[in-house]
Amino acid sequence: MVDRLLMFYGTECTHCHDMDPLVERLEKEEKVKVVKLEVWHNSKNDELRKKLDTIDCRGVPFFFNEKTNKGLCGAVPYATFKKWALGK
Repeated sequence: MVDRLLMFYGTECTHCHDMDPLVERLEKEEKVKVVKLEVWHNSKNDELRKKLDTIDCRGVPFFFNEKTNKGLCGAVPYATFKKWALGK
């Protein structure tokens, strides 16, 4: 079981909104919690994103897995998202 997944997003980001149904599906199927942090209008959240972004994503959506300390950049297929979220 993962500790917590973070999703850094921008309010007006279409790629971020593309990931919303996948986030909801993952939460329902795998019983994990994804904490959403808006970065375009919240500098504190953006500073955290920059600190955690060791994969040089530089944008959103950016996901961070607190259990594995691994990031995931961009809108990705569900299978890729799930595998990353479960640390596989």
